[in-house]
Amino acid sequence: MTRPAFETEIVNRAVRDRTVALFRERKIALPTLTELAQPDTIPAKVIDALTAVDPDAPAPLNLYRVHWHNGADRRSRVAVPDHVVLPPSLTGVPSPIIVAFGNRFPMINAHKVLAAYGCLVPRLMTGQFDPTSHRAVWPSTGNYCRGGVAISRILGCRGVAVLPEGMSAERFRWLDHWVADPGDVVRTFGTESNVKEIYDKCAELDADPGNVIFNQFSEFANHLTHLHVTGPALERVFLAAKAAHPGLRLAGFVSATGSAGTIAAGDYLKDQHGTHIVAAEALECPTMLYNGFGEHNIQGIGDKHIPFIHNITNTDVAVAVSDRATDELNVVFGSDAGRAALAARGVPAEIIASLANFGLSSICNVIGAIKTAKQLRLGAHDAIVTVATDGAAMYATEIDKALAKRFHGRYDQHVAEHALDLHLTFASTEHTQVLTPVDRDRIFNLGYFTWVEQQGVSVPEFERRRSQSFWRDLRGAIPVWDDLIRAFNADTGVGPAS
Repeated sequence: MTRPAFETEIVNRAVRDRTVALFRERKIALPTLTELAQPDTIPAKVIDALTAVDPDAPAPLNLYRVHWHNGADRRSRVAVPDHVVLPPSLTGVPSPIIVAFGNRFPMINAHKVLAAYGCLVPRLMTGQFDPTSHRAVWPSTGNYCRGGVAISRILGCRGVAVLPEGMSAERFRWLDHWVADPGDVVRTFGTESNVKEIYDKCAELDADPGNVIFNQFSEFANHLTHLHVTGPALERVFLAAKAAHPGLRLAGFVSATGSAGTIAAGDYLKDQHGTHIVAAEALECPTMLYNGFGEHNIQGIGDKHIPFIHNITNTDVAVAVSDRATDELNVVFGSDAGRAALAARGVPAEIIASLANFGLSSICNVIGAIKTAKQLRLGAHDAIVTVATDGAAMYATEIDKALAKRFHGRYDQHVAEHALDLHLTFASTEHTQVLTPVDRDRIFNLGYFTWVEQQGVSVPEFERRRSQSFWRDLRGAIPVWDDLIRAFNADTGVGPAS
């Protein structure tokens, strides 16, 4: 798959000029990545104007909501990103598990809209993508392609979603509402595990010069956006918890690998707090742990390959979570019988209510955090932070599937209690590995088969990512891209909120 170069300079002035003219006509101003990382720097007139803007509308001002600091109403702004601190009565471990809510983001109720914006805007600024003629193709197993379609529509270009046909019905209903043409939703074979089939379809689409592929698995802008925006947001969440509990340390950050965008926040947290970076994957497809393969239903986390942008040599722990656990807990958290079982265990009502913010991959992250706390023998002063990528609303139809498949139609409070014991209270450290340098190299080397043999990356290009100096050097692109955004906005003459 051809990937446009990682550019920090304007490479096609004519394309940029056409984009400036289009944005001037559509009155689109773009936030810098630093404004998204520090929303208190967004101009006051933008904040004021946003009060009248529906967070689910394809309105240009919603670009200024593509950050972690939206309130529960997704209209207001909060100083500390919305989150929950899960107690031992739920998790079975003494370590506080802090979960930031991704469903506060606009348009798609998931934080992958941030990655889509971060990947598209540098291409616009450097003249690599022409919104007047190109189609933006967004390969994904769910939320990233929705984010890409939303950002594309706001910016006046055509977005194409490429995702497996077996993903949740809620994803496809959303896409059917947002795409310009039904043909812009491309369904590939399989489910969550069939990432290669997505790549194959993108290679086919890439033969048309009118298509530009925004492959989140190989877009370094995806990595950098989460490092620069998500990392500090999670730090603020932790510091808020620490203010309430002095002496708390940030011992771990857990993220299912997916495209390996979100896990880049761990690089920031490790630099600032010495945090362990924990990569989670599906037990049914344990690629990192066992070079394994298979099928699973933890939608949104990808597998059977190592993403090109995964800084694997900076990862400390790998953990596998079964989709049986995420399927069954999705039922527990979303049912009256399950909520009754939680209440009987002494889980506070506000914690039970907060579980509506957890989708399947969110539950996976929480289980990964529990297993990590046990593996590292963490105590009450050792916090683990993770993210709820999206909420339960995206998986309502999955509850009926799980009731039939996992519980055979028989479900009550006793069954819910058993699921809580099995997957939370007595979750084991099995399939959890603290990575040695040899383990990291082994996992890194697995990427060769996808990126060199299948996707045509050169061996030197592949190898240079083994060194941490490569990843640190990437970070210099952020201030350069921000300068390009400011210059672009000046050329359009469209001020924020104009």
